[in-house]
Amino acid sequence: MAADAQRLRVAVLGAGLIGLDLADKIRRSSTLELALVAGRDRDSLGLHRAAGMGHPTTAGGIRAVVEAGPFDVVFDASNADSHAEHWAALQPTGTTLIDLTPTDLGTVIVPGVTNHRPADHRHLNLVSCGGQAAIPLLHAISQRCSPTYIEVVSTGASASAGRATRLNLDQYIATTAAAIRAFTGAQDAKVMVNLSPARPAPPFRVAMTVLADSIRPAPVRTGIAAAAHAVRAYTPGFKVTSLVVDPGRISVAVEVTACGGRLPRHAGSVDIINAAAVLLAEQTAAASRWRGARP
Repeated sequence: MAADAQRLRVAVLGAGLIGLDLADKIRRSSTLELALVAGRDRDSLGLHRAAGMGHPTTAGGIRAVVEAGPFDVVFDASNADSHAEHWAALQPTGTTLIDLTPTDLGTVIVPGVTNHRPADHRHLNLVSCGGQAAIPLLHAISQRCSPTYIEVVSTGASASAGRATRLNLDQYIATTAAAIRAFTGAQDAKVMVNLSPARPAPPFRVAMTVLADSIRPAPVRTGIAAAAHAVRAYTPGFKVTSLVVDPGRISVAVEVTACGGRLPRHAGSVDIINAAAVLLAEQTAAASRWRGARP
């Protein structure tokens, strides 16, 4: 199914800010070939921009993706309400579907936390941008104490949240909270989201509060530093901006700025989830080459 021995043939479903940045990241990948950007409105600015970048485009949505396939990987950058339909259409084709919408479908993947082997699953769920920013650190904390309550507050620039993101905020909150509970063992997790209209637009920030017994400050600090270092390997603009470890309470905040490409610096929320998605696709490409090289 791959386009050649080196590149996987991929498609992007959705032509908003997330889809366009995916197209830009895929274009810079040495192992992925973007064969199609699909939207549903032929007059959308996103499709016109994707065409201007030199990518094949269609306004035929999921039907056009199925007809143009099969693809090795499809990135779903549309909306949570449509994702189940997209998976139902793509599942028979053998495509790996990477979900960037906040649904509760598929196998949840957080790079550096989940032990994902590309051959194991074809329906991958990236939780949310806030989940991708918070879960690596929260998981590291949970390996060093037993959280009883976790609170996560994400603040992003209003300018970086498109229509689909706004429509999916309820799913975003529920899916992110469920993933936090699953990865940390905490029985109680609360997620809040703020969209700031401030000018200049603020960077994407995620503040986390963890309540736990028997906290040992040194191991917690070491674990957080290691987790942040791992995230920066694929999202260079990720940094821990504050960390306070008190008896019974840990407070940690991170900031994500978009680095390089077409994204404005404040769109770190888009940058981190898209970087994770492209990383998974490139891991799939590496596994495909390895299988093809076996005697």
